Amino acid sequence: QLQVVESGGGLVQPGGSLRLSCVGSGFALDDYAIGWFRQAPGSQREGIGCISSSGGTTEYVDSVQGRFTISRDNAKNTVYLQMSRLKSEDTGDYYCAPVIPRTQGGSCPPLGDDWGQGTQVTVSS
Repeated sequence: QLQVVESGGGLVQPGGSLRLSCVGSGFALDDYAIGWFRQAPGSQREGIGCISSSGGTTEYVDSVQGRFTISRDNAKNTVYLQMSRLKSEDTGDYYCAPVIPRTQGGSCPPLGDDWGQGTQVTVSS
C-alpha cells in the first residue's frame, strides 16, 4: 500500500500563494511519478498535474498552468505543489498520489485507489 501524507493547506486570500507538501509513508516516493489532485466542494476529484519520477517532466491542466508548479526533492522523499495567484475556484481538498506516467489532458491517472487524508485549501477574502 502506497501511503502518502499531504500538508500545507490553509486559508489564503485571492492572489495569494501556498505550498503543499506530499510525503511518502513507508515507500520511496522517487520510484514513482506523482500527481496532484483537487476535489472542489460538491465536485469529483480531478487531476491538476503530475511530475515524473526524476522530476524532469511536469504536466498541468489548463486551469492551473502558469500559476501552479510541481517539484520534488527525492532526497527528502517529498513532492511539492507551489500555488500562486490563487483564485476562489482553487478552493478544495488537495491530494497527491502515485500515478501512471501517461498524460491525459495535463494530468496523469492514479496508480491505485489509495488516497491520503488530503489537505484543505480555502481561497477567500
